[in-house]
Amino acid sequence: MNSVYGSKRRISDIVLLALIYLSAALAVAVLVGIVAYVFVRGVSSINLSFLTTVTSAIKGTSGILGNIVNTLYIIVITLIIAAPVGIGAAVYLTEYAKPGRLVSLIEFTTETLSGIPSIIYGLFGMVFFGTSLGLGFSILCGSLTLTLMVLPIIISTTQSALKTVPLSYRSGAMGIGATKWYMIRTIILPSAMPGIVTSVILSIGRIVGESAALLFTAGSAYFLPKSFFGHIFTSGGTLTIQMYLNMSKAKYTEAFGIAFILICIVLLINFLTKVVIRTGTRK
Repeated sequence: MNSVYGSKRRISDIVLLALIYLSAALAVAVLVGIVAYVFVRGVSSINLSFLTTVTSAIKGTSGILGNIVNTLYIIVITLIIAAPVGIGAAVYLTEYAKPGRLVSLIEFTTETLSGIPSIIYGLFGMVFFGTSLGLGFSILCGSLTLTLMVLPIIISTTQSALKTVPLSYRSGAMGIGATKWYMIRTIILPSAMPGIVTSVILSIGRIVGESAALLFTAGSAYFLPKSFFGHIFTSGGTLTIQMYLNMSKAKYTEAFGIAFILICIVLLINFLTKVVIRTGTRK
């Protein structure tokens, strides 16, 4: 009887294996090529002054400190609103809601929201949050708009994390007399924490890379905040908005400098995601 290990490799297998390696090499080459090109074009503009000052014609500076601060504002405010709502919705759908048409409708709606173009979110945010609620071009208006955009990510990823918790954990906790909420709070959520953290990190990546929606809602101002809480009601352009404006003004060196910083942030976010998943898997 011929063994599988002793059989000869067919030409088709060799061709497919070569195509797989070629695809992997091509993906790596594209990533390295993009990073290298952006680095070469933008590294000359990255210095201490570029990172610690704001653009000023009077002082002759061209910095992005205001945009960095605005980006941090939008990330924090968006997560403060979206994370509790998204995690709470995922817990309800997974642990409390009975499977049926309502749950299926909510999950379908969540999946549909994740596929809507960001420019439509920006249009809705400008009309509803900016005009109807009177927020105008402000960081808060942009954060509320981004909240709608990242909620599907948080809900779907958290749901997947909660579903991976073994059913025996739930049965064991309920068997010793624990209440449902106590079981969720002390067993389910800690067990699913790596997946929940991953959803938050992925949301940060979506927030950092967003530009179309923020252009309609948050505006493009690059000034430093005069007050901590009052700044959320003023216009604030993020790094992506400033990069777009620099490109439109033919300031390519500064634009590529911002692009390189954004790539570093995205790579850092992906690295943190891998670390969290690996740590959670080991535990």
